[in-house]
Amino acid sequence: MPLYEYQCSACQKVHEVMQKFSDEPLTRCPECQGPLNKLMSTGSFALKGTGWYTTDYKRASAKSGGESAT
Repeated sequence: MPLYEYQCSACQKVHEVMQKFSDEPLTRCPECQGPLNKLMSTGSFALKGTGWYTTDYKRASAKSGGESAT
């Protein structure tokens, strides 16, 4: 299940909530009942190791900025 972050407009607290995609977004703060805003956060997904495009399949010319046409 995805983890969503909400910030209360009244008390400014940030809440992390695990919800299904089909669940309705939260609208009220669980602590003060103030209005909540859904926050955009960055994901923590990274491709590491061998076998990925940037480490194994990318052309050498693309790493140096490309070849100049003369």
